Amino acid sequence: MQVALKQTVIVQNDVGAGGIIGTANVAHAKPDGYTLFFGPIALLTLSPLTTKVNYDPDKDFAPVSVVASTAFVVTVNEAFPAKTLAEFIAEVKKKPGSYSYASAGGGSITQVASLLFLKSAGLQMTHVPYRGVGPAFTDLIAGNVQMLSATPVELTPYTGSKKVRPLGISSERRSRHMPGVPTISETVSSPFVATYNGILAPKGTPQDVIEQISKAVVAAVKTPEFSDRLFKIGVEAVGSTPEDMAKTIQADKKSWLMVKDDIAPQEK
Repeated sequence: MQVALKQTVIVQNDVGAGGIIGTANVAHAKPDGYTLFFGPIALLTLSPLTTKVNYDPDKDFAPVSVVASTAFVVTVNEAFPAKTLAEFIAEVKKKPGSYSYASAGGGSITQVASLLFLKSAGLQMTHVPYRGVGPAFTDLIAGNVQMLSATPVELTPYTGSKKVRPLGISSERRSRHMPGVPTISETVSSPFVATYNGILAPKGTPQDVIEQISKAVVAAVKTPEFSDRLFKIGVEAVGSTPEDMAKTIQADKKSWLMVKDDIAPQEK
């Protein structure tokens, strides 16, 4: 981007409240193209459903480009009596409410990704929230919970151990990272779910500036070097137009609204 725009690009990490503070800082920044937001679009589509935010996700941001995405993998422990997603669905239906699923916390994207799958398959499982994916995996492996939805990169440390079994991925097509894992939609009709990381600008940023930045982002994402780097860390390169990013945001929001009433609020 620095080469394309002939401008220095400085990354300023604004931590706090799961990214909400940094998101708000961009929402209230001067809309001149010099302050941008980079992060998961779930901060616009999911966070407002689970906690109080001091920005309007519809009125405060202008889409620029989705940089990368990663889907979620329905994963069970090795002792669970199911080798396929169809067998998993059949087993859970036998004992509604008896089995439990883990997440990285109430209202987290790992919980909501699981909820969308469970609702699509007509399943009832008990939610057990943890403080992060690591502790959730620990209890999954121990057999204290039976299911967890995690990204391929989060699964990587465990896939060679045979202590967990991936059953289905929430993407539209099979992942290059886990080509042997079928999509959930191959077994049951379910929305495509992913974490989308991208760039947005404060609302009111001139459209020609947005287009210029978007082209620079897309050009960078499409280079073999950057695309390969994204692949190695477990995500898929995207590089979308502002218009396509706007559609992605609306589709993401629509998915989360399907389970809005079932989402446990985040701790405040």
